[in-house]
Amino acid sequence: MTERSKDPLYNCVVVKVGTNVLTRPDGLLDMTSISGLVDQIAELKRLGISVILVSSGAVGAGRSLLPLKEQTNKVVRRQVLSSIGQVRLMEIYRQFFLNHGLFCAQVLATKEDFRDRRHYLNMKNCFLALLRDQVVPVVNENDVISVTELMFTDNDELAGLVAAMINAEALIILSSVDGVLDGPPDEAASRVIPEIDPADPKWEKFILPSRSSFGRGGMHTKFRIAGKAAKVGIATYIANGRRADVLPGIVQGENSGTLFRPKEGVSGFKKWIAYNESTPKGKVRINAGAEEALRSPDRVTSLLPVGIEAVMGTFEKGDIIHILNEKEEIIGWGIAQYDYEKARSNVGKKGKKALVHYDYLYIEG
Repeated sequence: MTERSKDPLYNCVVVKVGTNVLTRPDGLLDMTSISGLVDQIAELKRLGISVILVSSGAVGAGRSLLPLKEQTNKVVRRQVLSSIGQVRLMEIYRQFFLNHGLFCAQVLATKEDFRDRRHYLNMKNCFLALLRDQVVPVVNENDVISVTELMFTDNDELAGLVAAMINAEALIILSSVDGVLDGPPDEAASRVIPEIDPADPKWEKFILPSRSSFGRGGMHTKFRIAGKAAKVGIATYIANGRRADVLPGIVQGENSGTLFRPKEGVSGFKKWIAYNESTPKGKVRINAGAEEALRSPDRVTSLLPVGIEAVMGTFEKGDIIHILNEKEEIIGWGIAQYDYEKARSNVGKKGKKALVHYDYLYIEG
């Protein structure tokens, strides 16, 4: 490791490492790359930083142990390879972390674990207990049961959810590219964009739809997840996971990859609401004036009945509802303060209790 003297910028980070960083071109595990990653995480721990690792690679590990016929059903193939490979992957991590005197722990998750508030808090408490005891949680999607609607887009999405859950100060997404580029990756003139304001739509033009060789995601997914994490207050980086000492460099302020500048002052409860994209039990459509008020950065505004045009679906007090604008685009989420019947009777009326209080409201933008 390169000697550094700077104090770290963050006390708690989530590191997500993609398939292309952990595997060779043939899709099998790259032991040198994994060892180097663990060395860097151990360095972060030495600096006093709590680290959660969200790791792909289980399917690659399974592929090296049990080659399956290509004709095998795609979903079943993934289930079999990941269930076998996850054991192998964790044993590799266990051995490498033990070389640094560190313990690691396996955490497997599905989307459903983040949708239910009780499951969410149980998982959060587990993470906090592991970090308190200086254990490195190694998180992956539970591919054995994660199919169709239970699947994350990829582990980038899972990493964003975990970072929001534990109120991490930074999310570092390690890929096989140096960051978000201002041109096509195969053009020599393309340069890394060092910093992005996720609220500024001009940056989206630099993202080209692409997928990694063996992973499910691509730069478009990484850009979306990084932007969302930054909007809820998490400094988010996209950087090259094969670059030497990239993690210590990032946490000590060196220019590595692309930083998505975080928004300040978002509570843990709002982070949970922001990431809870399950099918809502209800929706409300608001008028343009209400949308403007809710989006205003200079005002603390709850969703009042006077700004509501329509109430759709059936929901109870405490349910999460979607908030639509006049074009019926989803602009936010919130926790209803009363049920759909009362909400419908209050539509358009002044002086009525807010349907969604500001403290339980998240507006995108």
